[in-house]
Amino acid sequence: MYDISDYGHMIAPGVRMKAYSDALRQAVKPGVVVLEVGTGTGFFAALACKLGARRVFAIEPDDVIEVARETALANGYADRIEFIQDLSTRVTLPERADVMISDIRGRLPLFQKHIPTIADARRRLLTPGAVLIPQSDVIWAAVVEASKEYNRLVAPWDEIGHGLYLSASRRFVVNSSRKGKTTREQLLVEPQCWARLDYATIEEPDVSGMLSWTVERAGIGHGLDIWFDATLAEGIGFSNAPGEDELIYGTVFFPWLEPVSLDIGDRISVVLSADLVGEDYVWRWDTRVLDLKDRVKAEFKQSTLYGVPLSRGRLRKRADNYIPALSDSGAIDGFILSLMNGHTSQGDIARRVAERFPARFARWQDALTRVGELSQEYSK
Repeated sequence: MYDISDYGHMIAPGVRMKAYSDALRQAVKPGVVVLEVGTGTGFFAALACKLGARRVFAIEPDDVIEVARETALANGYADRIEFIQDLSTRVTLPERADVMISDIRGRLPLFQKHIPTIADARRRLLTPGAVLIPQSDVIWAAVVEASKEYNRLVAPWDEIGHGLYLSASRRFVVNSSRKGKTTREQLLVEPQCWARLDYATIEEPDVSGMLSWTVERAGIGHGLDIWFDATLAEGIGFSNAPGEDELIYGTVFFPWLEPVSLDIGDRISVVLSADLVGEDYVWRWDTRVLDLKDRVKAEFKQSTLYGVPLSRGRLRKRADNYIPALSDSGAIDGFILSLMNGHTSQGDIARRVAERFPARFARWQDALTRVGELSQEYSK
């Protein structure tokens, strides 16, 4: 979740904001209906009105939507913008939109439910042939020499701290991605296109592909650097590639298990996969490096799944043969939800919860906090 300072950083003048604003000016004609998914503080919703939109549907699940409402009121657009606090996948609009604008990427476009959200909006919320901003993203990858970034990850675990061996943590950090800030000079190979995401047609969120290079500049390879080029509209876009103007995204660094000394003529192959599991992506990067005589110099199998410590107890609870029973907290939440019948106030629910579970709630006001949290998540 972002704070207001984060949103301020996002809308600060720069390459990204100019590109989005220019794309919106190109798409919005007087009388059109605009949908913004992830409106934040409401900047683009208000700009769409200024450009002549007849109606704007601005969707935002977080409480920052209240700031967006104030922005609309202050600029005289409150009567033309309908703010909806929810996920777009749970929303039905009274009419379909002619233009959709969104930026729900993370460091890369493959982020949480970004693609399913776009595909769902395209099917249910937009007119046929509606303008999408962005139109597409192209994801690139290259092998990078990044000793500072790599050492920042592994140094605390490679060294003996206070007389203790800390290497057990190393395998987790080298199976995790990090925001990068690399230069063109750090790339040891020419960038290759790994994926093209066309938002007018894309349906499946999972992406997989093979990358291969022949080393043309000797150096120490520390992993992969990944970035994207965005096309927002015809002739309008931006890139967060190494050497381009710094954007809010940064590149993404996927480290190797160990640094590899690369010589001219070495061949590198990487199978790179991103699979949406639950609410976010599991990334996998399997690497093989061969020398000029086809001898294996390095071979790594890595995944962000290996970068998350999981206890045996938590894994056991995910097994198909596990027989679950409610914990004390589960019993409390189940009781609260059973009382949300459309007739009982939250205060009355909280009093009954405090009476039922006095060891957990010393005062009914303490129970009210939990009732309010569940109400925010599950009530209509």
